[in-house]
Amino acid sequence: MVKAVRLADIAKKLDVSVVTVSKALSGQKGVSDTMREKIKALADEMGYTPVHTSQSGKTKSYAIGVIAFERYFSRFNSFYWKMYQELTAQAVRQNCFSMLEVIASLDEDGMSQPKLLEEERVDGIIVIGKPKKEYLKMMYQNKKIPMVFLDFYDDEVIVDSVVSESFLGMYRMTEYLIRNGHVNIAFVGTLMYTESITDRYFGYCKALMEHGIEQRPEWVIKDRNYTDGFIGMNYKFSFEGKDMPTAFVCNNDVTAYALIRQLEAKGCRVPEDISVVGYDDYLYAEFGDSQITTYSVDMGAMTKVALTVLVKRIECQSGNAKVRAVSGKLIERRTVKKI
Repeated sequence: MVKAVRLADIAKKLDVSVVTVSKALSGQKGVSDTMREKIKALADEMGYTPVHTSQSGKTKSYAIGVIAFERYFSRFNSFYWKMYQELTAQAVRQNCFSMLEVIASLDEDGMSQPKLLEEERVDGIIVIGKPKKEYLKMMYQNKKIPMVFLDFYDDEVIVDSVVSESFLGMYRMTEYLIRNGHVNIAFVGTLMYTESITDRYFGYCKALMEHGIEQRPEWVIKDRNYTDGFIGMNYKFSFEGKDMPTAFVCNNDVTAYALIRQLEAKGCRVPEDISVVGYDDYLYAEFGDSQITTYSVDMGAMTKVALTVLVKRIECQSGNAKVRAVSGKLIERRTVKKI
């Protein structure tokens, strides 16, 4: 079968961006007459077929690159693996082809450019999970094709991003605990590791402030190291010697599950003695023996929005880049006791 010619193939031949090629072939402004003629001539020579032209009635079709990072995919059943599966399903529904590249930790530390960007093999890129700060800068500054961030955003560069409504979601989870009689509530999550963790912390703080509850610094408990970011059963939570709260609000379900196991190892029963809530509604929450009360992230909606935004950028539709927050919902299970 002859491989279809893509916008990225034409762009690579002429050393221009995919956006420039798309503008030239669609008759949009922003391309010189000389370059426009070169692009059209090369497109004809290579046998390019504009499968996404709306007037033709044909379904839009693009090659979508997905970049993720080894430290997020270290466990087979990771949250981001599930998100990638949802993204693949959404791509099929939109008649697009997706290609995954997982960046090894050594390559991330060594600042090795992703092959999908370096070789310009796709029409657009979706980045799942936040890379390290310097790597993110390098990756975005060197890009020549449209890009969307999924489940994170960057404070320094305005890039199209799709996230869960972390602030409001954690506000609702903390409010839920307060409605069940809890006032001594700890937050579990390493602040500043990702924007989502920090946003969830601020949602927790807002709920406490609205009810006149003091936010105690010693009740902000880390759930990972800054160096490797690994979470789960091997991480030892540091709450020795502290006054114990009656409830913990955790920034994700894996952390909530690991916390519950460690609390039970110390003789604390959940929820009889201490209540715990999570965030994400992923794996450990629904299928674990603890049946964790949590905030469900709508992965289907998030990936659909991310793909829709990316396709619009590929087609050169104008508009300012922005962060889009997708709503979720509270799921009540068995880890909260009313007091």
